[in-house]
Amino acid sequence: MMRAWMLPTLFVLCGSAAAAGRFVSGSPGEAVALLLAFVLLAGVNSPLVFPRSVGAGEAQRRSAEDGRPVVYWRPGCTYCMRLRFRLGRSARELHWVNIWRDPAGAAAVRAANGGDETVPTVVVAGRPHTNPDPAWVRAQLSPPA
Repeated sequence: MMRAWMLPTLFVLCGSAAAAGRFVSGSPGEAVALLLAFVLLAGVNSPLVFPRSVGAGEAQRRSAEDGRPVVYWRPGCTYCMRLRFRLGRSARELHWVNIWRDPAGAAAVRAANGGDETVPTVVVAGRPHTNPDPAWVRAQLSPPA
């Protein structure tokens, strides 16, 4: 769990140091703007913007029951954030697996991507798709006509 919060914590610490430097040099407005920018970066890179993660085994079990895709992701991944934001509210319908928290999830991603931990990897009906278009993922949530 700590690994997922390392990047956001680093953003807040660096932003605080940079803002303190601006404040001491007599630019409180710049200091506030800089701190807000770094806090925003920390928030976007935190696990809070993603739906609650489950383990790979649980996600696969749920996917087998309801047919919804499984998304393997990790905090700080810009492509994962792009997928999450472009899916909007429908992101909650997917089963999300944080590969930094779940070794089985990381192993599943490596198996699907030739040994690389390339995310997001979306598994639909047992077939992995690496960094798919968000519109395609949303279409996978719709029942077949």
